[in-house]
Amino acid sequence: MNIVGIIGAGTMGVGIAQVAATAGCKVVLFDASAPQIDKALSGLEKTLEKLAEKGKISREKASEIRNNIVKGEALQDLKDSDLVIEAIIENKEIKTKVFTELETYVSENCIIGSNTSSISITSLGAELKKPERFIGIHFFNPAPLMPLVEVIPSLLTEKTLAEKLYNLMKEWGKTPVIAKDIPGFIVNRIARPYYGEALRIVEENIATPEQVDEAMKTLGNFKMGPFELMDLIGVDVNFAVTTTVYKDYFYDPKYKPSLLQQRMSEAKLHGRKTGKGFYDYGENAVKPEAQKNEALYQQIFLRIISMLINEAVEAKRLGVANDEDIELAMQKGVNYPKGLLEWGQEIGYSKISETLQSLYEEYQEERYRQSPLLRKI
Repeated sequence: MNIVGIIGAGTMGVGIAQVAATAGCKVVLFDASAPQIDKALSGLEKTLEKLAEKGKISREKASEIRNNIVKGEALQDLKDSDLVIEAIIENKEIKTKVFTELETYVSENCIIGSNTSSISITSLGAELKKPERFIGIHFFNPAPLMPLVEVIPSLLTEKTLAEKLYNLMKEWGKTPVIAKDIPGFIVNRIARPYYGEALRIVEENIATPEQVDEAMKTLGNFKMGPFELMDLIGVDVNFAVTTTVYKDYFYDPKYKPSLLQQRMSEAKLHGRKTGKGFYDYGENAVKPEAQKNEALYQQIFLRIISMLINEAVEAKRLGVANDEDIELAMQKGVNYPKGLLEWGQEIGYSKISETLQSLYEEYQEERYRQSPLLRKI
């Protein structure tokens, strides 16, 4: 892949451009807003300067990376690309419109990829004249730092393309996994309870956000609690992904979004980017101390971890990915301290099963149903 086209010069687009340029590819970065490209490239120059100052890369390498990226004035400037990766707004209609126009410019051999985190790859590629060249290539934010890339072939993708992209991502220094084209792929499907169950616990006044975060960090060794993480991702973004996954699973109660999260999104309490979310990020803001309660912390941890492990077991049962990729995806994509299947063995699958059965009996909700495989392993 000598020439790589990137559509979208937001944080993700310029991050992917940096990854490709670092691997020695010539990159054409295009965005419908020309000022956005200038802003992105200016930000990238500062990033590369900092990396060089810290000795992470040489000044020559920083210069080489920057020189490998050129600005695209129009979509047509991507015509010589061997691979194009789209990283624009999560809207199927807008993405499809871009792909169908792009296809009129690029060669027949050009691979077209989408960085979507939640839209069906099959549905996006179906509109193309050559859907067999279309594939999901899902990076995690920030793309230069997060090692994981989910490679997602659609039902129409040419059979050898996933392996080709898998090998390319390895060449780019990434940790690729191959996933089935299901809502949320591996990470966004399995990780839903980390947020959903945490929100449920707070909505029911069982604990405060800071208590939930503290429980998951102290008992589970998670680097960030669910509420800290939602504030970092963006409460609105997290809510949008949950809503998409919920709809795409035909309103399966397991993925039901939270009313609290919806109200937070409506109030524009989006987290760090707006200065306030579940926590206040104002200049003089003091983060509230969690009121320690060991028994409550155990209850919170067991409830959330059981939901996560159940999702990983169900993904294994459905062949969403192989065991190794399921474990790798959660560790490299969302920084989980260990693989969930391994964690299930450690805690004991019978203990996970009992916890979910108890929740099911208490709430009488399908949300807490167990994977049929969980009782067998």
